[in-house]
Amino acid sequence: MHQYEIPVRQSRVAPRIEAFAMLAGLEAAVRGLLISVMPLAMYEASGSAEAVSQSYFLAGLGSLVWGLMVPWATSFVPRRWMYSLGCGLYLAAMVLAMLPQAALMPVALLCMVLATATCFVCFNAYVLDYVARHDLGRTQSLQMFYAAAPWAIGPVAGVWLRDLWRPLPFLLAMGFALALLGVFWWLRLGNGRQIQRARGPAVNPLAYLGRFLRQPRLIAGWLFAVLRSCGWWVYVVYLPIFCIEGGLGDKLGGVALSLSNAMLFLTPLFLRLVHRITVRRAVRWAFAHCAILFCAAGLLSGLPVITVACLMLGSIGLVMLDTAGGLPFMLSVKPSERVEMAAVYSSFRDVSGILTPGAAWAVLLVAPIAGVFVASGLGFAAAFGMAGQLHPRLGTARPSRGGG
Repeated sequence: MHQYEIPVRQSRVAPRIEAFAMLAGLEAAVRGLLISVMPLAMYEASGSAEAVSQSYFLAGLGSLVWGLMVPWATSFVPRRWMYSLGCGLYLAAMVLAMLPQAALMPVALLCMVLATATCFVCFNAYVLDYVARHDLGRTQSLQMFYAAAPWAIGPVAGVWLRDLWRPLPFLLAMGFALALLGVFWWLRLGNGRQIQRARGPAVNPLAYLGRFLRQPRLIAGWLFAVLRSCGWWVYVVYLPIFCIEGGLGDKLGGVALSLSNAMLFLTPLFLRLVHRITVRRAVRWAFAHCAILFCAAGLLSGLPVITVACLMLGSIGLVMLDTAGGLPFMLSVKPSERVEMAAVYSSFRDVSGILTPGAAWAVLLVAPIAGVFVASGLGFAAAFGMAGQLHPRLGTARPSRGGG
């Protein structure tokens, strides 16, 4: 008999979607405070954009392997403890980042990305367990709305706090990580509603990768998530470095990211637009918008202020992709594969965390940072063509059958 045939400490009632939005908001507070601080700290510790790319590339490799192993690990470790481990990795990252040894910064970065992967896999599995299919779009929009303030305030606040005292943003982020852990246990989500199979060995990660590769709709949804995340990687990591090298200072990158993230407050309006014009049109428009403006940012790099403005305008498309880009995947997942496919979906962060710094590393060998912006714009252009293969009515309400 499998040890998880009877769930332990399950939630007494199904959690409301606001509960998941609360968890998303708290995790956004952890990551939002550090999203502008970590690239600056890495750049200060290593001294070059190439070294920063290398560190992010290696951390992405580790996070990819770890994220795909999380469902396998939950065969032995209950999901509630895996989520708690993710919070613990956030705490470890803060401690390492506050130590004076520069050599520990890459290790702190690794702990951060492992924490994000762990929490993301478990969180999406909980969402797929507890949220009805027709509520997935509303749930995702509400999560982003709750996360809007932390993402809007966090980047500029993190840079400002770092100027006051270098460990300060890490200490505050540590407090939010503890709050995340406390709220998670207060919600009593347990190990999810779905009872694991009582017979058979633990799930082989390669087996569910094979099932994923046999479902083109899942592949398309995952690729859109990868490319969207690549755009945010470029915006988060290379825009602040461009500002420093372009003589604009070390604060403008955090301000730009905060202003762009403030658009998350508009996600309910974006979701209404998606329902009105269909997921396919919304995704294609967003990729075209990003392609034009990211390429323009690179080509106009001789005017640093114009480059920053182009990237900030381009981030509108990234927010639209945050709203609609995950729906092709989430709407296609089979109930029997929730945990495994949540892990596959979460790998988009890790793949983009490998692909972006890896490609930037290669670009920076032959071109300045502006070349990274152009390369990302070309990637968005390719995604625009790929999104044309989406079903025209994806995400629209289906007619009921037999009154059911």
